[in-house]
Amino acid sequence: MSIGEGVDTPYVTARGRGFPTIRQFTVFLENRVGQLMEVIRRFEGSKVRIVALSINDATECAFVRFLLSHPEQGREILERAGLAIIESELIGVELPQTNQPLLEVCTALLQAEVNIVQAYPLLIRPHGKPAVALMVDNLDMAMATLNNKGFSMIHEVDLADED
Repeated sequence: MSIGEGVDTPYVTARGRGFPTIRQFTVFLENRVGQLMEVIRRFEGSKVRIVALSINDATECAFVRFLLSHPEQGREILERAGLAIIESELIGVELPQTNQPLLEVCTALLQAEVNIVQAYPLLIRPHGKPAVALMVDNLDMAMATLNNKGFSMIHEVDLADED
């Protein structure tokens, strides 16, 4: 009997089309004038757009976090540039049209005991609505909780340019 013979478990990847999280790329940069622009220029001439950006600055270095419209191509561009990158999974959440939309998101996650580790707004408006990207300590619980509370999630395909 060969390995896997007679097993009914289908072969699927962890990331499939429509996977409900969005990828964040973190790049380490020296804290020197022009470093950020060098990285951003690498996307010039490609279909990759930066749809969210966060910078954590320190005395000698900076961590730049990107969400990209086309993450596969974006990763290739960053890797070809020889940059050290860290890829993480975030959730994207459309903000409800209420007076305190962030309060509603935070309340839902608090009730599920999910901590927000990072948060920043998207530069684009998927589906014409404001949205935030959140890194949380429990992706599955956060997605289930927000879905159950009626929040709309942002998928990677929502970040791509609409042609």
